Amino acid sequence: MRVLAAAAAALALAGCSSGSGSSMWRDFSLNPLDWWGTPKASAKMAPLPPFTESVKTRVLWQAGAGGSGGYLFSPAVAGERVYAAAADGSVVALDAATGRQVWRVNAGSRLSAGVGASADLVVVGSEEGDAIAFDADGELRWRARVSSEVLAPPLVTGDLVVVRAADNRIFALDARDGRRRWVYQRSLPPLAVRSPVGVSAGGGLIFAGFSGGRMVALAPANGAVRWEGNVAVPRGTTELERVTDVVGQPWVGDREVCAVAFQGRLTCFDLANGTPAWTRELSSTSGVFGDARRIYASDDKGAVHALDRATGRSLWKQDKLAFRRLSAPLPLRREVAVADVQGYVHLLANDTGAFVGRVATDGSPIGTNPVPLGAGFLVQTRNGAVYAVAVD
Repeated sequence: MRVLAAAAAALALAGCSSGSGSSMWRDFSLNPLDWWGTPKASAKMAPLPPFTESVKTRVLWQAGAGGSGGYLFSPAVAGERVYAAAADGSVVALDAATGRQVWRVNAGSRLSAGVGASADLVVVGSEEGDAIAFDADGELRWRARVSSEVLAPPLVTGDLVVVRAADNRIFALDARDGRRRWVYQRSLPPLAVRSPVGVSAGGGLIFAGFSGGRMVALAPANGAVRWEGNVAVPRGTTELERVTDVVGQPWVGDREVCAVAFQGRLTCFDLANGTPAWTRELSSTSGVFGDARRIYASDDKGAVHALDRATGRSLWKQDKLAFRRLSAPLPLRREVAVADVQGYVHLLANDTGAFVGRVATDGSPIGTNPVPLGAGFLVQTRNGAVYAVAVD
């Protein structure tokens, strides 16, 4: 595999260089840890905008999971536990209320993704292409090989663990023993995005986005395609211009599923049959979230957008965080939380996009999306600190 490294401008696509390898497939990274080796500001990065704080935040606790090693790790919440992982193989269980360490184990491999969790199963992915599962007490339950490096957290849903490999294969493993139940595969384009694009479940289906702006809905029982739709359509004349890959995880509502593509669009589909409900021009590197009234996304220039959930009409746009490599905005109660490459989490009013609060972490990049925790959220930094934040 030849890997294109992203440089600094507009995902710095113009300054790519290729490495060695025999495969015709190449990828470039949307990992903010690759764009910014350190969280230093660039000439284009917007300074922190001043505002009057109107929402109180409290750091409930902070715990150490371990460094990312250049990968992107996201914590998971299951019941009264928070689970986190690190590149050196560490997997840690924390009390969700206090951050107290319940157990810590080593997976025996360098990890590249985590964590997926349920009440009785904790799953991480390795750079060698293993899915590694532990029980709720930290005992190894099983280890299963997939086809290549795992970049996104595995999804634990029902009696399945769904693991996406970097080569576009999706593996459904039996949650009890890791036995392979089915595999879904798509061909790789000449150039693809290297990012932790995951899978989602809802409405009795499993959803996954792919290169070329495509999204599929799969049957959990056998991996059969129930429907397939275009999030975006590749445009341009060069390979680089035509990269239009779905990023992040699809967001699943009660009647629709929405996804967004890099150099593409944000599109919402009917959950049951894949009929497009609406689409908006928007290029993102981090994914999409929604609440009862709005769909939220951060674009690749650092603007945060709120769109009407029913029509896709623009409700507001917050553009004061330019080039800060934003996460997808996580809806809370009356706010949305969006993290950046300098380790800040910004709180915006969900009805206007105005700044209402800000939380500082350890100063290292937050490369994954905030995770809901009660009325607040969790984030994990590049340096391996996990923060639980309450929003009052």
